[in-house]
Amino acid sequence: MESVDLLYKAIYIIAIFGITLLIATYSTYFERKIAAFIQDRVGPNRAGPLGLLQPLADAGKLFFKEDFIPAKASKALFILGPGVAMIVALMSSAVIPFGDRLIIGGHELMLQAIEVNIGVLYIFGVVSLGVYGLMIGGWASNNKFSLLGAIRAASQNISYELAMGLSLIAVLMMTGSLSLREIAEQQAGFNWNIWYQPLGFLIFLICAFAETNRTPFDLPESEAELIGGYHTEYGSMKLGMYLFAEYINIFVASAVMATLYFGAYNFPFMEDLRSAISDPVLANNVVTVVGLAVMFAKIFLFIFFFMWVRWTLPRFRYDQLMKLGWNILIPLAILNILLTGGGILLKDYLF
Repeated sequence: MESVDLLYKAIYIIAIFGITLLIATYSTYFERKIAAFIQDRVGPNRAGPLGLLQPLADAGKLFFKEDFIPAKASKALFILGPGVAMIVALMSSAVIPFGDRLIIGGHELMLQAIEVNIGVLYIFGVVSLGVYGLMIGGWASNNKFSLLGAIRAASQNISYELAMGLSLIAVLMMTGSLSLREIAEQQAGFNWNIWYQPLGFLIFLICAFAETNRTPFDLPESEAELIGGYHTEYGSMKLGMYLFAEYINIFVASAVMATLYFGAYNFPFMEDLRSAISDPVLANNVVTVVGLAVMFAKIFLFIFFFMWVRWTLPRFRYDQLMKLGWNILIPLAILNILLTGGGILLKDYLF
């Protein structure tokens, strides 16, 4: 039994690793197509049918480019920076429940790499390490523009992680658990947290844009001011790893928002579907597979939203960015905690 479980876990982790990289790869393609649609252009259409081989062409171009390291850079840290960003991004999806449980051959297989009762803390702990990749790369480049980008990334990370953490406290007060799977299970059917925490979700969403360094909060790499920010001196696959890490972070942020606020793999009438199938094992597996598809549909909708916003809103000024984080989002998150606590007390008093 243990050997079967270990083999399944290994296969599942490799599958999630591959799916994450595939989604990050083709996010570059869909971002260009969405940008082209918004700007009334065609977008990639030369490499393969409908330009579907464009990400492979980009990967080949980056792979065969000269791997340049500036003469005055700190070589070891210059190499380490993109690696840290990439590894940390890939670690983030380990505790996300992409589906419920499959029953195969009498074995109950959970569609989650690792189930820990502190999944939310794990996500926050790992994601907060991502800024070290940016800091190391910006400092090691020995370039003032890169250093400014790294400093911006650090200060932006600190201010928006505070607001993000505070917005999440309200959800934890309602669910009473730090386990992402338990939070998902409490949203069975259509009982999603978004109906009870709209303000908390809005704060979390804005902070997710800042955490992933996406427009309108892409100040660490603002090309109009800093050329390319923390990755100005990078080329070849080192630059590719930074870009990949950003898209992986978007995927993880979308999965976390879908789990915390939009029911994860839960969908309306799932119990009706389960009861419509007489065989309980088949019913469980059908509902799990549909839930898995629903979870990825929610993730893809969030990824589309990230891209839509990028090509719609202009970049903030840096002082506006910091003012929004410290003066607006943090007080709003604290207010949301007070409102949630009051609602819980009122519910206990009345019922």
